[in-house]
Amino acid sequence: MPDPKRKTEKETPHKDKLCKTCGRFFVWRKSWERDWDVIKYCSDACRGYQPGEADAALEAAILELLQESGRDKTISSNDAAKLVGGKDTRRDWEGLLEPARAAARRLATQGSIVLVQHGAVVSVSKAKGPVRLKLR
Repeated sequence: MPDPKRKTEKETPHKDKLCKTCGRFFVWRKSWERDWDVIKYCSDACRGYQPGEADAALEAAILELLQESGRDKTISSNDAAKLVGGKDTRRDWEGLLEPARAAARRLATQGSIVLVQHGAVVSVSKAKGPVRLKLR
């Protein structure tokens, strides 16, 4: 037999979420109120993005460069873009700069690497501006 009193609706907490594509944190918005439980992406661009071979190559290049440099050294995500795109001209690797940053964010979210700014480790959600990459 059903309860005579109607149960109150449980509200979903408005916690920050992690974008499945770019690895950035995004926050609750009023426009997402009805669908907050099912939202996985921070933007339309991330929702439509299909990771390809270049993304896997960039992640592998970042890990390879970090392995070569050692535990105490840091690299830039630009170095991975240059390695994958070729160092001949800037046009060859310039288009890979943002995908290389996204690959670095994904690796940091997985726990393989850490992001460093001014000598201190920063979280993926707090990092703004240029960051260096370091093995965990």
